[in-house]
Amino acid sequence: MSRTQIANLVQGVTGGFKKELEINGIGYRAALQGNVLKLSLGYSHDVLFDIPEGIKITVPKNTEVVVEGNDQQQVGQVAANIRAWRKPEPYKGKGIKYKDEFIFRKEGKKK
Repeated sequence: MSRTQIANLVQGVTGGFKKELEINGIGYRAALQGNVLKLSLGYSHDVLFDIPEGIKITVPKNTEVVVEGNDQQQVGQVAANIRAWRKPEPYKGKGIKYKDEFIFRKEGKKK
């Protein structure tokens, strides 16, 4: 375990860690305003997420969010906090998911 922690520290300093999130849904989008991530997720208000120190968030498209930083735990926690605002639901797949995540889709009601 200590070898893995030291290897993660070295990787964090040399290359950094990255988590990519996708936003799926009609009208769901993200925008960066200074040090605040603005998320439109179908609520009656926009969600404003303050970016913590040591984390860099970029929005290449309005449906993609990239979280980068040196600390693997902090990068994962920030990505999980963003995802927690609207987790992907299994029927339509709407919500925020990790780029490499597979959402098991369920069948709807039958007539």
